[in-house]
Amino acid sequence: MTDQTEVYQIDAVGLVCPLPILRFKKRTQGLPSGTQVEFLADDPSGRKDMQALCDITGHRIEWIREEEAGVLRYRICLA
Repeated sequence: MTDQTEVYQIDAVGLVCPLPILRFKKRTQGLPSGTQVEFLADDPSGRKDMQALCDITGHRIEWIREEEAGVLRYRICLA
């Protein structure tokens, strides 16, 4: 099954904690509930930080895929 809906992309590769999460929060502020966001980050603590943010905000992590060079690609549905 392929998802044909438009996906908002945020690239935080090369940033370290807390900058990836701050970038995500700033760029998603004001986006409507249900917006699909693809977030790329390579911060070692990023997975834990993104899960904590989603727990607090109610956003849902749809999936996480590991790309080359330690980059993680997250698909997140905004609450």
